[in-house]
Amino acid sequence: MMGPIYAITDPDAPLGVVAQAHAAARGGAWAVQLRDKRACDAEMTDIAREIRDVLRPFGARLIINDRLEVARASDADGLHIGQGDGDPEDARAALGPGKLLGLSIEARSQCAAIPACVDYIGVGPVRATATKPDHAPPLGMGGLAAIIAEARVPAFAIGGITARDARALKGAGAIGMAVVSAISRAPDPEAATKALCDAWRQA
Repeated sequence: MMGPIYAITDPDAPLGVVAQAHAAARGGAWAVQLRDKRACDAEMTDIAREIRDVLRPFGARLIINDRLEVARASDADGLHIGQGDGDPEDARAALGPGKLLGLSIEARSQCAAIPACVDYIGVGPVRATATKPDHAPPLGMGGLAAIIAEARVPAFAIGGITARDARALKGAGAIGMAVVSAISRAPDPEAATKALCDAWRQA
């Protein structure tokens, strides 16, 4: 079962990505996505293995962003791909059984092409975010709700969201929130994760 808080690492944050992952797991995150556009596969695999070992005592999942071979080599719990990162069906076949596959959705027009092999979608950005300067136009809560209703796949909201958005995101049909800065750049990432979990539970 997927939980509501999905942390995404930031290689440019003051805290290292392994420490970010550990703090998020201690705070109650369901999963941590390792995302790094610059690291080579070998370097990312080493980091992924370290994060995997850090997360497992907490029961948190490790998801790899984009890099299928890293996900396989590190025995990660899953892979998340964007619209330009290859065929989801091919990724599912390569991942093997028991692994999670996520897909980014940025517009309603992409909903019709979501294959049955996808376990969840990441929908956004809800708002503009500096974490990903080349993001698609912000959806807002209305756009988020429209995509979730059409996609009919478990959906995490992403993009400029905070604990204050929990009630609205639930109302839009999201099963949780995927966050980068709200955890990775918080003064206390563990406490920030706990606050996100509490906000979702109370929404």
